[in-house]
Amino acid sequence: MKKLKYLAIRLAIAGMRLLYLPMKLLPTQKKVVMISRQSDHPSVDMRLLKDRILREYPDCRVLILAKKLGNPIPYLFHILRQMVHIATAKAVVLDSYCIPISVLNHKKSLIVIQMWHSMGCMKKFGYAMLDMEEGSDPVIARLMRMHYNYTYILISSFSYLQDYIEGFRTTPDKVLQIPQPRADILLDKEEMARIRSRWIEKIPALGTKKNILYCPTFRKSFSQEDSDAVRSLIDQVDFQRFNLIYKPHSVSQMQISDPRIISADMNQIDAMAVADYVISDYSSIIYEAGLCRLPVFLYMYDWDHYSEKRALNLDYETGIPLMKARTPEPILRAIEAGPVVDQAFMDFVNRNVVMPENSCCEEIIRLMDLSR
Repeated sequence: MKKLKYLAIRLAIAGMRLLYLPMKLLPTQKKVVMISRQSDHPSVDMRLLKDRILREYPDCRVLILAKKLGNPIPYLFHILRQMVHIATAKAVVLDSYCIPISVLNHKKSLIVIQMWHSMGCMKKFGYAMLDMEEGSDPVIARLMRMHYNYTYILISSFSYLQDYIEGFRTTPDKVLQIPQPRADILLDKEEMARIRSRWIEKIPALGTKKNILYCPTFRKSFSQEDSDAVRSLIDQVDFQRFNLIYKPHSVSQMQISDPRIISADMNQIDAMAVADYVISDYSSIIYEAGLCRLPVFLYMYDWDHYSEKRALNLDYETGIPLMKARTPEPILRAIEAGPVVDQAFMDFVNRNVVMPENSCCEEIIRLMDLSR
């Protein structure tokens, strides 16, 4: 069965390369294409970057192609659309792996920027996860040329450069220290206050109590243990004093149905703007919370087997200066006591998210060379 799968992949790639040859004969336009399979909607980073490009270069066309991997037939047509726009673009910005970018041979003038979707570095990914339970098949990774053809790879801090070299199987000269565009907004207190006010107008309950944000990391499957852990967390919240907001990972299938919680459709920035406390686990969202100086707690109910099936880049038990618990009770007690942000945590965040002199958007746009 695997041999048939590998053969089908080889044939599909050969067909793509044949179709792409005449596409590359089309003239290059002053166009930036942003591609994501993290969501069916443009990410906040891509929207921020698009707005800034159009403000500086109004004659530039900016197109965002966002679509999750799903039914293979419709996705094939989406790939064909990607190919046409890649063939005629000056620059392409990614936040995840993109099939046409990696498997095809492009014009030498094409600039490909891998912005990645996670701020900071938490879990191993890409080539560092080959043959692991939540990683890729090494044969498929080779056939699909996983993470090939990037001109630049952006990193929030060189403190974890080696993890990126391993995960992307790249060289240090391609990696540039520029965090994602959302970092610009997370550090803008006035803008974050405006976002919070807009959400309170939309959901008045958010302004009547302190808001606890629960944002667990992505899990491939949702087990009974996950369900029990979430139920236990909800049951420990004093809803007379607190709201509980649930924000799943963008590609997570884990749904929570409980009338006591708020499951608003918030992006990362909105969620940070309304939060007063953050509960997470193995998610890089802790860096975003740190930029906003929010108290963060790690609810690690499944640490024993999660740490076995998913390799991490950090020593979770000693390397992250945050409160960690296997049950929700100590976390809720700490929140009720009114925690403050520990300086050790802020030092940890500042080591892992290093802001440039200019804005992140400015630095990324400079790489596209749109003035010519």
